[in-house]
Amino acid sequence: MLTLATTLIGLAVASFMLYFPYWRLRRTGESEEAWGLKWYMAPGAWRETLAALLLTLVPLTFVSLHWPVAWGGPGPHSPSFWNALDLLGGGLAAAFIEETFFRGWLQTLWVRRWGPWVGLPAATLVFALSHLIVMPGWLRLATFFPGLVMALLRHRHGSVLPSIIYHAVCNVWAVWWAPLPAL
Repeated sequence: MLTLATTLIGLAVASFMLYFPYWRLRRTGESEEAWGLKWYMAPGAWRETLAALLLTLVPLTFVSLHWPVAWGGPGPHSPSFWNALDLLGGGLAAAFIEETFFRGWLQTLWVRRWGPWVGLPAATLVFALSHLIVMPGWLRLATFFPGLVMALLRHRHGSVLPSIIYHAVCNVWAVWWAPLPAL
């Protein structure tokens, strides 16, 4: 059960992750576009985002159908209407918040510092590790792999919007199909 303190801490962290990158850019005078924080779909972005979704979610759906029960499978799940609505809202909000922070700010910072071969996987690793805070368990580290897809979409198209769309659709998929490990 969430306490008021836990809820307020979560809201503060989410607010920081969403607003800090924009605040920092305004403070330093840098453009949102230079950091991928101006939302747009570059030529080819829709096609690549859709291809990435098909290439990842179709095989993951098959895997989910055959996931061992002891590891939280198999899917699909049947959450109640209100639980599904809560999960969907949280998943969509997380896509905007996490992509703004991890792809827009952290990934850009590290790619500038170390180049894409280090910056992309390093920012993605921090993204995956951050999921352990909310729900500990080895399966949460699997977010590293779709995180790499999001990192590549952001890097290739110069905006967080393709990675936000990919992330949001993956989160919607996860409400029904992702293995749910027992806590």
